[in-house]
Amino acid sequence: MSLNMKALVVGALGVNCYILHEEGSKEAIAIDPGGSEETIWQYIQEDGLNLKAILNTHAHADHIGAIDFLREKTGAKLYIHEADAPMLLDARKNLSAFMGVPIMTRPADTLLKGGEVLEIGGMKFTVLHTPGHSPGGVCYLMEDRVFSGDTLFAESVGRTDFPGASSQDLLTSIKEKLITLPDELVVYCGHGPATTIGHERKCNPYINGFGFM
Repeated sequence: MSLNMKALVVGALGVNCYILHEEGSKEAIAIDPGGSEETIWQYIQEDGLNLKAILNTHAHADHIGAIDFLREKTGAKLYIHEADAPMLLDARKNLSAFMGVPIMTRPADTLLKGGEVLEIGGMKFTVLHTPGHSPGGVCYLMEDRVFSGDTLFAESVGRTDFPGASSQDLLTSIKEKLITLPDELVVYCGHGPATTIGHERKCNPYINGFGFM
């Protein structure tokens, strides 16, 4: 079966929220529903989807704004790395307290460690723990694509000037977990356009040593 994917740019900071389901199935997952909950909900309803799970790459404010709205509407279960889970419950830790609109969610349903293989709605995701932008940052790897959150961007990388962030950890995560993947693998980022592993290996200045945030 082929995969259907919709990318919605949501929230004030333009987070890419991805909604995926297999062709012929209505069981769907959402990755990083950061805000614009009515926009996300309208798409889910119009496509007649049954949202089974929410996979978050990390717990910064711009990535969590629509989580509880969608959980209440659909009963979807939230997956997040255990190191970022406390941020869901604390507006200072998830940085929303400094953005004027404090956000706190219910606790996550499933805590990840990295290395798990999630099978949801006929889709399979391998969890890659990629700390650096946040302690519990993860990427979700599929056969032909990876959802990199704020770890890796097109010719850039995630910020590391937040509490709990580490530029060295981020570089290590990218070099050990992502750049080792096949060149043709498509990278769907938390912000901005998609790219490929091969392009980033050749053209990303932060990976190639010209600079690092």
